[in-house]
Amino acid sequence: MTPNAAEQGVMYRRLRMMRRLLGELDKLGDVTEHQLSHELSISLLVERILTLLVDLAVAINTHVVAATGKTPETYRASFVDAEHEGLLTEELAKELQPSAGMRNVLVHEYLEIDYAKVLLAISAARTGYRSYVTQVARYLSTTNAKGELGE
Repeated sequence: MTPNAAEQGVMYRRLRMMRRLLGELDKLGDVTEHQLSHELSISLLVERILTLLVDLAVAINTHVVAATGKTPETYRASFVDAEHEGLLTEELAKELQPSAGMRNVLVHEYLEIDYAKVLLAISAARTGYRSYVTQVARYLSTTNAKGELGE
């Protein structure tokens, strides 16, 4: 069972926002641990981009999984469930699962953030979420979606 046209439109809008967020992350260039720990505006921007990428992906994952009558139990599980529904490759699902944990750290433990781990998350997001956008767009195009990702 695949998402209907209205749901696909929502999913395309989420993908476009993810692409914009990745562009903003790229504009920051090579962020340093010092910048993250001493420049609040940089830290907040990076943290918000990382959490939004995960939130948007989980919303898409949940949309696809919900079409089968199931609901992912956790953010992390949504990537596994999305792989089972053919939205993502197994490799990408495994690659993106840790981003759900980083999102939880950024949202709930913001006073105890390990910026070295955030730097790793930035790098992982740049590659992993670009692949995510590509794979989801491909999935939508094979389910007769009328929306488009745009440039």
